[in-house]
Amino acid sequence: MNSIYDYSLDELKGLLKPSFRAKQVYNWLYKKYVSNYDEMKNLPKELIDDLKSNYEINILEIVKKEKSSDGSIKYLFRLNDNHTIEAVLLLMKKKIVNEDGSIEKGEKYTVCISTQVGCKVGCSFCLTAKGGFVRNLTVGEIINQIVQIKRDNDIAENKSLNIVFMGMGEPLDNYDNFVKSVKIFSELDGLAISRRRQTVSTSGISTKIEKLGNEDLGIQLAISLHAVDDDLRTELIPMNKAYNIKSIIDAVKKFPVDTRKKVMFEYLVIKDKNDDIASAKKLLQLLDGIKAKVNLIYFNPYPGTSYQRPQRDDMIKFQEYLISKGLLCTIRESKGLDISAACGQLKEKESNGSS
Repeated sequence: MNSIYDYSLDELKGLLKPSFRAKQVYNWLYKKYVSNYDEMKNLPKELIDDLKSNYEINILEIVKKEKSSDGSIKYLFRLNDNHTIEAVLLLMKKKIVNEDGSIEKGEKYTVCISTQVGCKVGCSFCLTAKGGFVRNLTVGEIINQIVQIKRDNDIAENKSLNIVFMGMGEPLDNYDNFVKSVKIFSELDGLAISRRRQTVSTSGISTKIEKLGNEDLGIQLAISLHAVDDDLRTELIPMNKAYNIKSIIDAVKKFPVDTRKKVMFEYLVIKDKNDDIASAKKLLQLLDGIKAKVNLIYFNPYPGTSYQRPQRDDMIKFQEYLISKGLLCTIRESKGLDISAACGQLKEKESNGSS
């Protein structure tokens, strides 16, 4: 049985009669976050019975969550086949409340969501890779992560948030379901999350980057680069043998970028691997001619890894060198260091029976 979350509004209009009922269902799902058809009070009983018989509504269950002192929350969801996936709610900016109790500025959230159970890419620094690839997530399973997180945190329907497809899995490996999810997220009668607020983070399947560029969805692109030469990148991301750095850079140069935006290059900094100024110089050369922003990320150690977290001084030197040459560069301050923040960590703990 398919999930109700698998369908766009137009598809539901074709399935439900009369078609205006589709908009009512969308309102209950995406504005009220209901998890039971019986809560859809303005629908006739026959339609509710039809929905119950044909369209699953409960497809994810929150089985564990860890809350960080910085406000980040890591979720472990169980799917109906008992596999588990992760998502993270990041509190980017806290609410500002005036002395009279009125809200001057609301919170700002980013949610990192998964697109696969496991991953085929096999990055040597990633815990998700240890479990191998199991299957792609359905459209509904991708969509429902956001619905559940908004419901769990009582985030108002008109409260916008940013979505990053960078949890477990490679989004471009689940291409069709990922693209459809982008479109459903942006439905004005649904979650109404602008495509400009959606970012896909890819390990660099260059042929799919080109394909995505041709779709011209209006989403943001982030490339998990992590290295400036093919030898190191192949050690970190074995898939680099098939899609090397040059092929990725060539594909990015063709990608349509919003005039107000830049292509993000994620650069995971690992002590004594890629944290020196020589690497910064090579990175500058690689990105020449691209409207780019570099995001330096501290490697988050986890049990069993041989890689180490870089020194803060080295991160700052790397950043300052790029900025001095005119390349926008930020250091992502690690969130959730006091919880299972790295992708796959909470899943690993749960499967090993750790508390």
